[in-house]
Amino acid sequence: MKKDELHARVLYLYQILRHYSDSEHPLTTQQILKIMDEKYHIQIHRVSVQNYVEILNSCGIKVNQQRAQDKYYYLEDRTFDIPELKLMIDAVQASRFIPKGKTNELIDKLLTLTSDYNADRLRKNIYFTNKVKVSDSGNYAIVESISKAIHAEKKISFQYFEYDVNKKRVLRHDGKPYIISPYTMSWNGDYYYVVGFYDGRQEVNAFRVDRINDCPEILPDDIIPIPEDFDPSKYSREVFRMYGTDEIVEVSLLCNSNLMMHVIDQFGIGVDTKPVDDEHFRATVQIYPSPTFYRWVFGWGGKIKIESPSAIHEEYRTMLKNAIYEENI
Repeated sequence: MKKDELHARVLYLYQILRHYSDSEHPLTTQQILKIMDEKYHIQIHRVSVQNYVEILNSCGIKVNQQRAQDKYYYLEDRTFDIPELKLMIDAVQASRFIPKGKTNELIDKLLTLTSDYNADRLRKNIYFTNKVKVSDSGNYAIVESISKAIHAEKKISFQYFEYDVNKKRVLRHDGKPYIISPYTMSWNGDYYYVVGFYDGRQEVNAFRVDRINDCPEILPDDIIPIPEDFDPSKYSREVFRMYGTDEIVEVSLLCNSNLMMHVIDQFGIGVDTKPVDDEHFRATVQIYPSPTFYRWVFGWGGKIKIESPSAIHEEYRTMLKNAIYEENI
């Protein structure tokens, strides 16, 4: 037998075990011979199966063997187990940033990492919801371009847009390009952001990837060096979902005791909190005074109150007044 033919048969056996076997569905030697004949039109001797399995094991691909009246084989060497695949599938499905078509494509790819039996089992547990997904407007190409710029430590230039009342794209900044030194990409909430030094403001800013109008141009200019005190995780936490446009402000919040878990979910386990009485605690947080922050406070129906500073308290009060039509509030 030629060496290339041997290599092909070993690979075919690996594919058979990868698709049709797992710990609950081991294959007999006879079943392997049958699949090899039907799928690849190759007839091999039963002794060859054992020889090929030994080759796979010697290459670090773990094939488990069980002995009964016949030998049973299944592929034990899996990159991910079922709970891990389920977590990744759910994460892809829940991501607003990943378009529906790409979601289905990624799920199909993830399912190839297990046996066909387990893939069918996982498919039965996939429930597609009506969660809003971004349109497939070239986001993947944008991510790839930004990633290349980060690796090359080069600035990028792009146009940024919003939507008008007719759902038409309108370029911000009068269509003038934004030029930034990209430092990192960060997933926050439902969106993906590029974080970097923005030349226009001479400070670190975050931009939503799905609001970049087209593939960024990678410029020949080197990036502004990353500030020594720049901490991506801290930046993400302090920006509060990255919607802020002003300076970071320290805010004191009076919260109902039963909201501790939600405050930790939003600001992290290290958030500064102190008990006030049996029904309240005080949280001191670092935030940008953005509409997102005020929406979060409002969403708790009065169970979280802004104590200080007075400017933030008054801004929130003004927003509440502007949101309703009655006068003399």
